[in-house]
Amino acid sequence: MITLLWIIAFIAVLGACAYLRVSLLTATFAAAIMMTAGWTLDLVGTTGGIIFLAIALPLNISSIRQSLFTRPLLKLYRGIMPEMSSTEKEAIEAGTTWWEADLFAGNPNWKKLHNYPVARLSAEEQAFIDGPVNTVCRMVNEHQVSHQLADLPPEVWQYLKDNGFFAMIIKKKFGGLEFSAYAQSRVLQKLAGVSSELASTVGVPNSLGPGELLQHYGTKEQQDYYLPRLAKGQEVPCFALTSPEAGSDAGSIPDYGVVCKGMWKGEEVLGMKLTWNKRYITLAPIATVLGLAFKLRDPERLLGGEEELGITCALIPTDVEGVETGRRHFPLNCMFQNGPTFGKDVFVPLSFIIGGPKMAGQGWRMLVECLSVGRGITLPSNSAGGIKTAALATGAYARIRRQFKLPIGKLEGIEEPMARIGGNAYLMDAVTALTTTGIDLGEKPSVISAIVKYHLTDRMQKCVIDAMDIHGGKGVCLGPNNYLGRGYQAAPIAITVEGANILTRSMIIYGQGAIRCHPYVLAEMESAFDTDVRQGLNKFDAALFGHIGFTISNLVRSVWMGLTGSRFSNAPYGDKTKRYYQHMNRFSANLALLSDLAMATLGGNLKRKERISARLGDLLSQLYLASATLKRYQDEGRQSDDLPLVQWAVEDALHKLQSSLDELLDNFPAGLGGVLRVLLFPFGRPLKRPSDVLDHKVAKIMQTPCASRERLGQGQFWENCDNNPVGVQEQTFKDILAAEPLYEKVCKAAGKRLPFMWLDKVAAEGKALGVLSDAEIALLEKAEIGRLKSINVDDFAPEELMAQTLSGKRQEQAA
Repeated sequence: MITLLWIIAFIAVLGACAYLRVSLLTATFAAAIMMTAGWTLDLVGTTGGIIFLAIALPLNISSIRQSLFTRPLLKLYRGIMPEMSSTEKEAIEAGTTWWEADLFAGNPNWKKLHNYPVARLSAEEQAFIDGPVNTVCRMVNEHQVSHQLADLPPEVWQYLKDNGFFAMIIKKKFGGLEFSAYAQSRVLQKLAGVSSELASTVGVPNSLGPGELLQHYGTKEQQDYYLPRLAKGQEVPCFALTSPEAGSDAGSIPDYGVVCKGMWKGEEVLGMKLTWNKRYITLAPIATVLGLAFKLRDPERLLGGEEELGITCALIPTDVEGVETGRRHFPLNCMFQNGPTFGKDVFVPLSFIIGGPKMAGQGWRMLVECLSVGRGITLPSNSAGGIKTAALATGAYARIRRQFKLPIGKLEGIEEPMARIGGNAYLMDAVTALTTTGIDLGEKPSVISAIVKYHLTDRMQKCVIDAMDIHGGKGVCLGPNNYLGRGYQAAPIAITVEGANILTRSMIIYGQGAIRCHPYVLAEMESAFDTDVRQGLNKFDAALFGHIGFTISNLVRSVWMGLTGSRFSNAPYGDKTKRYYQHMNRFSANLALLSDLAMATLGGNLKRKERISARLGDLLSQLYLASATLKRYQDEGRQSDDLPLVQWAVEDALHKLQSSLDELLDNFPAGLGGVLRVLLFPFGRPLKRPSDVLDHKVAKIMQTPCASRERLGQGQFWENCDNNPVGVQEQTFKDILAAEPLYEKVCKAAGKRLPFMWLDKVAAEGKALGVLSDAEIALLEKAEIGRLKSINVDDFAPEELMAQTLSGKRQEQAA
């Protein structure tokens, strides 16, 4: 019995060492104490002591360890290490890791998360949103843009240029606004709630484009010339990366430049002849300066280096001879300026390279680093803004619209999609706030930007579909009063651009995350190819044995938290969010363990097993989304009224994580899935999707004027003006709620239930019965006008719907 107790204690001590991630030396010392106790109790003999020393000493004496283990393993590692292209290497090395690395490490530091600063607007940024942003929102009529003009009106273009909308990222010394990433996100969210064309037009120059590249890599001459002109709107920029033959695989662009001598402004200079054929380039049809990505060759070695220099970025004025701008593309009725650009043997000086000749061949790294910032702001913010507006508009509509003598929002079938919209609106706003906080702290989060681009555009698309289902004919029939239809049409654009979502999920999130976020993998890779043999061996030794301890720790943590339901793991709060933190501790350990096992069993083939890597990426992604939600709840003062929104968002994210984990185990390589399922889920899957009760609470918030509803739609454009149908409907929503007790008063006085329609007639009857004041009568009449406007749809004369109507009018005017 004593022997059994000693064995259990020995295993418990080693398990505790692994769980707590103590050093190898400390774990060895703890094991030595247990061996000494066993010796004292006559449970361990001489043979056992010798075996212990034979294991412990080589592991703790580095020279012996390296000779016996590290050196042969390093040789083996170098032999099986897969080839990595230069673009893959640059993509992996570009950018930084941040909170996602903590989530990947199997032991998240929740105090660290909550200590990140709360995202806030400066007084200047708030004034811009309250002033110019609101003004331009009033100016834009989405129906006019998308159907009548096929473009923003000229006065809107001029207002955007005059007020610095294209200069939010440009530093003040160049005439820009120099806004924080958070402020850029808030601007784009508000614009996206009004018009996707408006948000896209403003977003692109402030994300991946010449302005961003020039500030980071441009020469002083380039910065001094272009940045003030971009800030004032004297130049309209675009950036041309995508080719017909190279979309998501941007590294394989066929566009090229050849270093050569040629004539420029009457002088022979060293330059390059460029040939390109680009597609899907936003702002290309109206751009005055073209950012161009191409592969640069130097066959005559005029620059004295390699013949194949690699991807390069240059800035080309569109009025240079040979630069051709094609006609516009027509992306799903979303009328932002987008089109092709091409050129053949266009000669320009080498000084047109962004950063000058010394940056030749450095374009891919430049693009990946800048894209990691822009991709973390523009599309996620546009998605979040659109759904925040849709959430409150859908809540208002569901309360105004009645069927079966009830507001449709009270029907359980409607509550389910409403909850998805409201819960996602809360989550998406939280994610944009946390992500832009990281960017404002100086991070270039390539992994996080891929996570938020994919998941927020995906959730946006699904929420828009839910909103369309709830609105029915109101959403289907386009016109000035339709605030959903164009967003529904445009949703696939966000899914497709800046890295197609299928590729982003299958390859980018985990492909970068597994290497960048793992505490040891990148160090192992770098040390394996270190040209200093001794230094490489030392680094590999430290990384390898750190990795082994890391894996053992995550195995112990995963098994222990599986057995205990993670109830004894750390959580920063003891309230209703406690179990969420504990579940995330468990899933973080699961992610780290399964990553190591997948890499060990598949090796270099893991990057080709896209469904395995996609599901591993899902685990990391949903952990990030859930943690951002909890961070928002903390930052906003832990408002208990918001708990249904928090609970829905976190439970949905964690349930999706669990589903991906379940599918991963079903398909885990080397037949390990069954064994792992027993270890990780000994009592079955612990989580369920959000309940019907929770759906009801979220739907109720969306239909009830309250502080939680205001926080859900904070920062959006709710002004009651002619060009803003959601603002008009929001006022009607309030009027209808105010009218309901008046309606009840009239029904009681009349002794019968009147239909809740024709409220003007209800007002007349109330007047006749003498139970309503003049103000109450006026309110009912106003509510009826708004109610009809909300539930009715637009109609048109046939000629108004003809595609050539506008051009025909222009021809008539010209004549």
